[in-house]
Amino acid sequence: MFEFNWPWLLALLPLPLLIRFFSRAGQAQTPLVLPNLPYIETATGSASKKSRAIWPLTLMWLCLVVAAARPMWIGEPQSIPQQGREMMLAVDLSRSMQAEDMQINNRMVDRLSLVKTVVADFIQQRKGDRVGLIFFADNAYLQAPLTFDLKTVSGYMQQAVLGLVGEQTAIGEGIGLALKRFDAADNPQKVLILLTDGQNSAGEVKPLDAAKFAQEQGVKIYTIGVGADAYYKRTLFGNQKVDPSRDLDEVTLKTIAAQTGGQYFRARDASSLAAIYAELDKLEPVEQAQQQFRPQTDLFHWPLAIALLLSIFACYLRQGQLFTSGKLHD
Repeated sequence: MFEFNWPWLLALLPLPLLIRFFSRAGQAQTPLVLPNLPYIETATGSASKKSRAIWPLTLMWLCLVVAAARPMWIGEPQSIPQQGREMMLAVDLSRSMQAEDMQINNRMVDRLSLVKTVVADFIQQRKGDRVGLIFFADNAYLQAPLTFDLKTVSGYMQQAVLGLVGEQTAIGEGIGLALKRFDAADNPQKVLILLTDGQNSAGEVKPLDAAKFAQEQGVKIYTIGVGADAYYKRTLFGNQKVDPSRDLDEVTLKTIAAQTGGQYFRARDASSLAAIYAELDKLEPVEQAQQQFRPQTDLFHWPLAIALLLSIFACYLRQGQLFTSGKLHD
């Protein structure tokens, strides 16, 4: 809708008429000196000339007062999401993540490709939360600090490359780095989602010690173990059991989650990983918007521009009157 920010300034509209009225009423007093305006100079002219000279000044005054009242257009109400939780995602980039035991659209892919597809979509849905991204293998590496720029964080997840930070699995280092990033944040809702397919085999920080520190800081950790179930493969020597997830330390991951108030999930395929993140959306729902604002667009520059054009036109009329009255000479 349309409204004025300072509507009381519209009371200045009749000011020129009041000045003219009181100047005539006070003829016995010292005459009021007014600017050399066209409608005064043409007082001896015809009525038509007077009216032609007065109307641009009248419109110019009207535009100036309207501009001073600051007209604006008020848009439709829009929601402002309140600050939600601080959420860090720690993703395993060890060598074992290249195992092709995951399936997407009836096509076998490696574990990291599956994680990229599902996690990137999960990140973009966390509107209202500050999300950060950590990669870990031999060491932990902060890829994206806590930010509301979910598109950038999702892009970083899509660009993840195996071997970027080593080949082993430093789970404790990943948790420890996340805790350092949370340390500077005042938000009490701190969540870490840890995704790995192995067991701690690198780093100086033990996973359970890191979990203890997380518990003390009030950080809730959800752990996700990635890897397909064991299956039997027919060989020349008979059926042989193949377990792609034999290195997955589910006991430790369950302990970390339980100690910090989170939960442990097992991702065996694309559908189960997507279901896990859907469940996480329920356990840690996105903060709902509780405040609204209406965008305001200033319009004062339009009447101000019209007033400027009218002032130029008024000067043009004045010059024409001076020529016709013989007041200008070569």
